[in-house]
Amino acid sequence: MVTVVDRRTFVQGRTASYGAAGEGLPVVLLHGWALGQHSYRNVIETIAAQGCRVIAPALPGFGGSADLPSESFSLRGYAQWVADLLDTLELEEPAVVVGHSFGGGVAVRYAHDHRSRVRSLVLVNSIGGSSWKRGRTLRSIAERPLWDWGLHFPGDVWPLRQATRVLPVLAEDLLPNLVRNPRAIVKVANLARRADLRVELETLRDSGLSISILWGTRDGIIPRESFEALCVASGVEGTVVEGSHSWLLADPARFGEVITNDVNVAKAARELELNAPKRKGLRRVRSLARRGA
Repeated sequence: MVTVVDRRTFVQGRTASYGAAGEGLPVVLLHGWALGQHSYRNVIETIAAQGCRVIAPALPGFGGSADLPSESFSLRGYAQWVADLLDTLELEEPAVVVGHSFGGGVAVRYAHDHRSRVRSLVLVNSIGGSSWKRGRTLRSIAERPLWDWGLHFPGDVWPLRQATRVLPVLAEDLLPNLVRNPRAIVKVANLARRADLRVELETLRDSGLSISILWGTRDGIIPRESFEALCVASGVEGTVVEGSHSWLLADPARFGEVITNDVNVAKAARELELNAPKRKGLRRVRSLARRGA
């Protein structure tokens, strides 16, 4: 049985926490707003059981990882922190990057800024589409008032059957984060609701990166218009599943099934790369031989 091990290290000279599990294809899992790696323990184990090495950091400001300094507090700053963490862990090969909610925004920015380090991108109920419909008018999601976000938040954990599974998982990180660093929760919420990553996704699409986008039918936090905007920018159809914003926490086994194809495709590509002949060295030997002749 695959189990998650909680670890600590230093990134950019500050403390950082992360969960790790499994061996094989590298997968980086980036958590949602106000949470941390602990809430995703069952998700991590589900992915690791498919033959993956999963690294799930607590992003700066959450789960015991120190805040970003004010001058680098941005999605770009979060993305650079992820890159520096993976350097610290000596992860050299490209990884499948999975981002949920706010973590999806960080994942997009990381893939954009560090393209060679990303094998594929999986966005789950992600921020960054920057679209919201009020009545019949399509607007930027930055215009959505905070009270409207709050109005829809409770509905994300219901009905009761789902609430009994989601609330204990959310509470494992949410309550400690609220007590330990409430300022970070507010700051990140404002950063998330203003995020517009469509240009970055268009660039990634043009680079040929494999992108998958998932969204839950009952998500009141990320509206369907925002999901569709992400799909258009990425040039993908997107996958709609039954569930709320945190559906993967409520049913990690189903999440594992949904991303099985992404994992298998990435593993096949990795296997081809590992077994490919080292042609550069051969060319160098031949060129030297020609010179000698």
